[in-house]
Amino acid sequence: MSDTAKISLKALRKTFGPKVVLDSIDLDVLAGESMVIIGGSGSGKSVTLKCILGLLIPDSGSIKIDGTEMIGISGAKRKEILTKFGMLFQGGALFDSLPVWENVAFGLLAQRLYDRKDAQEIAIEKLRRVGLTPDVAFLNPAELSGGMQKRVGLARAIAADPDIIFFDEPTTGLDPIMADVINELIVECVKDVGATALTITHDMASVRKIADHVSMIYHGKMIWAGKKEDIDHSGNEYIEQFINGKAEGPIKMEILKS
Repeated sequence: MSDTAKISLKALRKTFGPKVVLDSIDLDVLAGESMVIIGGSGSGKSVTLKCILGLLIPDSGSIKIDGTEMIGISGAKRKEILTKFGMLFQGGALFDSLPVWENVAFGLLAQRLYDRKDAQEIAIEKLRRVGLTPDVAFLNPAELSGGMQKRVGLARAIAADPDIIFFDEPTTGLDPIMADVINELIVECVKDVGATALTITHDMASVRKIADHVSMIYHGKMIWAGKKEDIDHSGNEYIEQFINGKAEGPIKMEILKS
């Protein structure tokens, strides 16, 4: 494993007007690692992902992918680096007007990496990898259950065998059994393609299933980071309240004061 972090954030800061959303965030994700960022709604998890992807421009700080600085990089170079990424979106983000296989192969076709016949074959194989039969490839997204749509989203995320995969609240809207199925598939698929994974979630079942390391953002600051095995004895009152889902604690006290 290289000593260079696959993803490295240093002193990352992002504001929206007077509101500070990210306040000097530091985070290193090593190659092959599964990092999960936890935190409540509005803590800055999604903004962190959007800054890495270039959808938002940080006010200051550094974002490096494989040692390459992404802030201020040219459009062509950014596009080249972003081809390393796959992503499973929170809401599935499937195109209703396209059959399932074209959803899965969308990136392959958009980058003109394959002709339609080969892209369809790859899509069917990736669907099989997430437990869906070939006939599903020719259905429309609207014909699928929520769990099946999430599987299709995962198949799309791994379609190009990416180096890095982002998972945005991967189990949102799923029942506990299907959520566990998706978590298992994430672990298997990430291992199969040898990817580095970065997940944002508030679902502790997902954290315990898919994480190697965990970081917690609170009020735009990274307040704890460590191995998954250490999370239950972190000694941090904020993270203890969060992972145990307790109403009483410092997080609620601050909400009540606001």
